[in-house]
Amino acid sequence: MRRPLIGTTVSFPSGAAGGKDVLFLAYLVLFHLAWVAWPFVVYPRLLALGDRTLAYAVANLTIRLLVWVAPVWLYLRLVDGVEPLAYLKLDGNIRRGIIIALLLTALNLLGSIARFGWPHPSMHSVTWNSVLGTSLLVGFIEEIPYRGFMLPKLGERMNFWLANLTTSILFVAVHAPGWTALHVWKAETTVFVFVFGVVMAIVFRYSKSLWAPIVTHSTNDFISVVLFHR
Repeated sequence: MRRPLIGTTVSFPSGAAGGKDVLFLAYLVLFHLAWVAWPFVVYPRLLALGDRTLAYAVANLTIRLLVWVAPVWLYLRLVDGVEPLAYLKLDGNIRRGIIIALLLTALNLLGSIARFGWPHPSMHSVTWNSVLGTSLLVGFIEEIPYRGFMLPKLGERMNFWLANLTTSILFVAVHAPGWTALHVWKAETTVFVFVFGVVMAIVFRYSKSLWAPIVTHSTNDFISVVLFHR
């Protein structure tokens, strides 16, 4: 019997459990290694489309959905034999999750105004990608593998807080290649992303809905990128 993360008990025969541990570890390694290629191999080629164009936004989102979301869906279907929507907590407590997200967004906006003054959006910060990718879908794409999938999986093997810290470290690690390639890696950014991951895991645990971190994540990036150009 394995420890549950959020009220769910998962049990396997010892041999099957060992095999699933290996598959999960393989997923973690392959996913993070695959994303190393993104800023060095894929991103420069996407830029040829023009980073303000709809074609760039669609290509970017398609690749991220295929690398970040599709493998999780397939793993849950084919390896675990479970319904992805239910496992990821996308089909219940939707209103609760969205209300919590909106409250957190209001606090985030007030905190940003206190730090940076009133929002100062400009047309330069509004692109197809900043609206569709950075704002609308970023939470869906990034929260599914990390808080929706990795966090509960690690929670079956360790207590919640250790699973949370591990997932948040991995969340920082997946951003590191991009920061390195673009020469924007800063200590404050690393700390913020780590703390953000920890908070999103707590929000997920107590809201019992992945929509809470999804919406909070998307609105956070919209506030940061579009409203305050951070």
